[in-house]
Amino acid sequence: MLRIGCHLSSSKGFLAMGKEAVKINANTFQFFTRNPRGGKAKTLDLDDLQSYLAFSEEHNIAQILAHAPYTLNACAKDPGLREFAKNTMADDLNRLSHLPESMYNFHPGSHVQQGVDTGIAYIAALLNEILTPDQTTIVLLETMSGKGTEIGRNFEELKRILDQVELSEKMGVCLDTCHVYDGGYDIVNHLDEVLKEFDQVIGLERLKAIHLNDSKNPFASHKDRHERIGEGSIGLEALVRVINHPKLRHLPFFLETPNELDGYAAEIALLKSHYQE
Repeated sequence: MLRIGCHLSSSKGFLAMGKEAVKINANTFQFFTRNPRGGKAKTLDLDDLQSYLAFSEEHNIAQILAHAPYTLNACAKDPGLREFAKNTMADDLNRLSHLPESMYNFHPGSHVQQGVDTGIAYIAALLNEILTPDQTTIVLLETMSGKGTEIGRNFEELKRILDQVELSEKMGVCLDTCHVYDGGYDIVNHLDEVLKEFDQVIGLERLKAIHLNDSKNPFASHKDRHERIGEGSIGLEALVRVINHPKLRHLPFFLETPNELDGYAAEIALLKSHYQE
């Protein structure tokens, strides 16, 4: 069975997100833990959460993915910004402890001319402060497109972070199809080779989720602009190969395409029609 969903607004709570997912025939979903362009989080409604957990079991909603806000920069030059990122992520993980087997995805950040080595050291240090042995949430590093001074522009940079994290069993990777294509990994013509390289550098056992997006920009553009499925430079055929690949088909796929709910519903139906059961 294809595990697929999209990004849903968390403003109305977990139960509302669960109902929206079922409405568009999704069986998983992604959500922001708080305002994606700020840092404020709503008070956690435990009654709503319990209602959602019962609803998700009834409707077979699979493992869901929380996304950290875009404002976080774990390797910022300003120590105050790094502290903000640390405190926000620690709070997010505490809140996610109420969601069994959830995952938490974040953008590694931008080193802001400090250099890759410094940026990686800051990110790993932050993770070593917030990860705990008893947490059930897996924290995912997202593959990035390489614009500006982003960390995570290649598999090697992600591996260097993972190597410095003490509780590395609490870590994984989320592969974004738009980001890796824009970053110079040709998943259109050489998907097998890209996955072989990922396995050699990081290990495919670390790959826990996929952001399934087309790209508005050409290969290796280092831009990061998502497009609807089949309407960009990656194309439907290549993305269908991704969801059916024997090394990927078991993973949850999350759409982050420029859509409203009806658009997501259409994309989910399209991809399900191409999935080989």
